[in-house]
Amino acid sequence: MDARSQALLEFPLVRERLAAATSFAPSRRLAEALEPASDPVIVARQLDETDQARSLLEDRPGLGVGAAHDIGPSIERAARGGRLDAAQFLELAETLDATARLATSLADERRPLLRDLGRELHALPAIRSTLARSFDPVGEMLDTASPRLGGLRAAVRVAYDRLRRRLDALVGAELGNALQEPIVTLRNGRYVVPVKAEARARVKGIVHDASGSGQTLFIEPLVAVELGNAWREAQLAEQDEIARILDELSALVGANAAALRETLDALARFDLWAAKASLAADMDGTRAETADRPEVILLSARHPGLTGTVVPIDIRIGDGYTALVVTGPNTGGKTVTLRTLGLLSLMHQSGLHIPAAAGSRLPVWRDVFADIGDEQSVAQSLSTFSGHLRRITSIVAEAGRGTLVLLDELGAGTDPTEGSALAQALLDHFIRAGAIVAATTHYAELKAYAHTTPGASNAAVEFDIETLSPTYRLTIGLPGGSQAFAIAERLGLPEAIVDDARSRLTEAQRSFEATLAAIKATEGETSEALDRALAAEARAADALRTAAEERRKARSERDEHVRAARLEADRVVEDLRAELAETRRALERETVTAGALDAAVNRAEAIAARLPAVEDGVEPVPTPSDPRQWQVGDRARSRSGGWEGRIAAMDKGGLRATLEAGGMRVLVDLADLEPALGRPSPTLESAGGAAGTNATALRLDRARSVASSLDLRGARVEEALEALGRYLDDASLAGIDAVTVVHGSGTGALRDAVREAVATHPLVRSARPGERGEGGDGATIVSL
Repeated sequence: MDARSQALLEFPLVRERLAAATSFAPSRRLAEALEPASDPVIVARQLDETDQARSLLEDRPGLGVGAAHDIGPSIERAARGGRLDAAQFLELAETLDATARLATSLADERRPLLRDLGRELHALPAIRSTLARSFDPVGEMLDTASPRLGGLRAAVRVAYDRLRRRLDALVGAELGNALQEPIVTLRNGRYVVPVKAEARARVKGIVHDASGSGQTLFIEPLVAVELGNAWREAQLAEQDEIARILDELSALVGANAAALRETLDALARFDLWAAKASLAADMDGTRAETADRPEVILLSARHPGLTGTVVPIDIRIGDGYTALVVTGPNTGGKTVTLRTLGLLSLMHQSGLHIPAAAGSRLPVWRDVFADIGDEQSVAQSLSTFSGHLRRITSIVAEAGRGTLVLLDELGAGTDPTEGSALAQALLDHFIRAGAIVAATTHYAELKAYAHTTPGASNAAVEFDIETLSPTYRLTIGLPGGSQAFAIAERLGLPEAIVDDARSRLTEAQRSFEATLAAIKATEGETSEALDRALAAEARAADALRTAAEERRKARSERDEHVRAARLEADRVVEDLRAELAETRRALERETVTAGALDAAVNRAEAIAARLPAVEDGVEPVPTPSDPRQWQVGDRARSRSGGWEGRIAAMDKGGLRATLEAGGMRVLVDLADLEPALGRPSPTLESAGGAAGTNATALRLDRARSVASSLDLRGARVEEALEALGRYLDDASLAGIDAVTVVHGSGTGALRDAVREAVATHPLVRSARPGERGEGGDGATIVSL
């Protein structure tokens, strides 16, 4: 977008504020390079970045890149095979630690852009642990950096101790008065003693230095040379190992250069997003809605460069008019209005929140052009008018649909008649070209032009005559006056001079000013009435929204209750079906007692009791159910006759079945049948009611607790025979005619023992192997 216009609108100052909010150099460079985009997709993405970063920082204040450094140069040096120093490794370690903390915070992030950014952060735990093992917090290499380094440093210390002890012994006793001072000092990396020049012959050794006066020679005694050499050799070995370790660590960094570059880029982008969020919070900004057509709605907009008490303004262009002519006195805020409109547009297209109220709308401009300030140049022989016209000429060549044009003091700097005519022609051109244009002026002719030209509208900055100060409020639809005569009177200019000035106005000029005043008064009244109507409409809309929301909540609660009741009913039905299926399987195995049937009935009733009650006035929702598919062998009960038994046969039409109950066969309709749930049959009721003796009561009690079969599979022979004896006794007392003993086939040992036992049992009349459908040879049918 037009760089000159960005500078005129002070967008670089916003970039500077953004860069100051960043935490380290890479993100600062991104902030300084930020440019407004003209692609709606890019603008939306950048605004989403700011939204999500602002939301994150509101949830987790203080989250950021921490102590991250600009490790880019270190990465590139290592990638080229260069050696890094301890300070660079320390910066790498601190950056990776900050990366690990940020990646952990973003791992479970619900905001998609931040979650995706977190995946680009590579903590590289192998490098982190290696660096932590190699360097302390101030960058000194640790003994644990390699297996050899600790031993080499110990050797240096031992060699040093030997050397010092020998030199201390020489100084203390052997050299005596030959020394200038009884000390040991260091020269050229070697330990020496200060010897008097006249005593040189008494101390055999190597002279490494002399004092400025020549009176003192610094000599390394020969007896200490070998010890010094050993110390120096140990130091060199340590230095070689340190160099090898640095090369090895540098190669490790170089091998991970791609991951480190991606991590540094992700850290920089996150810090830029955080800086955008911080700037938005400082400005109390909001995200402007992106308009899909050239229309501007700025509500309570504030110029971000103003300090102190800032009066917000509303700016509307594009709905019914595409040209806005702003008039009013000097220092009233006309130029600030243009700068606010232009700068907020550039901020919006840079992905920044703008200092305006919610509900503001801005389109994505193809370009923004501005001619603000004095273009006068002595060096280029340009007057004020020529400078403005040169700038406007370049704007005319570029402006069109989708562009915003801002012109300050249009037509000024030349003859007023010609200037106003040129200004009107320019405004006509921009309207025809489809551009959105806002211009400031003092020309009365432009006020009339904006009032009478379709596609144009007046706007005025207000001025308080009593205090001689601007209010900085912008009123759209009304022309503004320069208030020159009123200001002159308030400032004490003699009344006669002011009256003389008024008299010099032509009749047309006085009529024009009177007409403008009448228009202003009429439109002011209309505006007040419109404001009252809009306020009433807003209250009515709020009431409608409240009522609609209450209805929606009521419907939602009702639907939720119905849904929950249906789900619970479905669960109850499924539980009942499962209980019935289990009981049916038990009946088919003939292992269900009357007590077990009673328990099944109780469980079914408990399950049915969970069904939700139907509220008054709420009809239950019918649920379709599949008809029961009856089969021969099913136990069923006749609803009309009360007969209960097994289905012995079914007719070919599938409409009727033969029910076998109590030794009788009854033909019943299938529609009259229901599953038998253990209700007593008429034969059982009559049998129970015909006897009142204790024996009958005992038999009935036994009948409720004794099954019609006994399963001995898996039992040892002794245990099986003992259980068989008890079972036959109980079955006999219960009055059961025949029972089934299931023993399985297996090796035949249990089967043979069971059949031998029942053959000699006094309560058994006969016994036979089971037939097909009765268990075969794995069961024995016993008649009592």
